[in-house]
Amino acid sequence: MPYYPAFGDVIWLMFWLLILYAMLEPMLSMRRLTAARLSLIRRMEEKYGWRVVTMIHREEKVTFFGIPIQRFITIDDSEAVLRAIRSTPPDKPIALIIHTPGGLALAAAQIARALKKHPAKKIVIVPHYAMSGGTLIALAADEIIMDPNAVLGPLDPQLSLGPQGPMVPAPSIVKVAKTKGEKTSDIILIMADVAEKAIKEMQETVYELLKDKMGEEKARELAKILTEGKWTHDYPITVEDAKAMGLPVSTNVPPEVYKLMELYPQAPYNRPGVEYIPQQPHHPIVPRGRAHETRTLF
Repeated sequence: MPYYPAFGDVIWLMFWLLILYAMLEPMLSMRRLTAARLSLIRRMEEKYGWRVVTMIHREEKVTFFGIPIQRFITIDDSEAVLRAIRSTPPDKPIALIIHTPGGLALAAAQIARALKKHPAKKIVIVPHYAMSGGTLIALAADEIIMDPNAVLGPLDPQLSLGPQGPMVPAPSIVKVAKTKGEKTSDIILIMADVAEKAIKEMQETVYELLKDKMGEEKARELAKILTEGKWTHDYPITVEDAKAMGLPVSTNVPPEVYKLMELYPQAPYNRPGVEYIPQQPHHPIVPRGRAHETRTLF
C-alpha cells in the first residue's frame, strides 16, 4: 500500500527546510555579491590599467539570520591591504577605493605608509566618505578622487576614558587639564599626557605623508590643523575645503565605482527610507589621452 505522510510529518519537514534555508541563504547571497564585485573590479583594472583594492565598511546582512555587523578599520584590514600592495608590480598604479567611518589609528597608519612607499602612482577614490583613519590613508595618495559631495574628516586622536568609558578627543583632554591645572585628578593629568603624545604622533605621521607634496612648512601647518581639535571629529571636510588646503583632489570618479558601491548593501533595518526611479547618470565625454587633474589638498 502507498505511504502517505502524516500532516505532522509534513509540517516538521517544512520547518527543517526553513531552518536550512535560513542558514544557507546568507552564505549563498554573499557568494553572489562577492562574485559580482570581483567581476566589476576586474573590468575596472582592464579599463584603467590600475590595481584596484577596496576597503568598504558598512553594515551588511551576511551573518546567521541576517544579523548585521558594523565595520571599522582594523588590523585585519591593514594586513589584507598590505598583502595587496606587496603583490602589486612596482610599475602598476594602485587605486584604493575607500568608504569608512575610520577605525584603529595603528592600522590606518600602516596602510598609509605602505601605500606611500609604492613606486607607481597611488590613487584613493572616495565615493561617499572617508573619515578619520580613512582620511589619513587618503593623504598618502598622489591623487584623491572624490565625488563632488563626498567628505573627509579631521584626524584628532580619540582616547577612551577607562575600560568602559566613552571615546573623547585628545585635544579636549589636554584643554581640560590645562584649564583646571592642579585642581584636576591624577587620572585626567595622566590622560592629558597620553593625549599630547597621541596628537604629536599623529602630526608626525601626517607630516611624513605630505612633506614631499607641499613642502615641510605647509605640511606642518596642515598636520596641526587636522589634529589639534579645530573641528569636531565628525566635521565634514568637503571637496572645496580639501582643495583650499592644497590636497591633490579631483572629482572624476569612475562610473564603475558607483556600481560597485551598490554591491555592498546596507543592512535593511538601518537603510534610509529613500526611494527613486534609477536613471542613467550623465558622464561628460573626455577626449582619449587627456588627463583630468586638479591639484588641491585632501
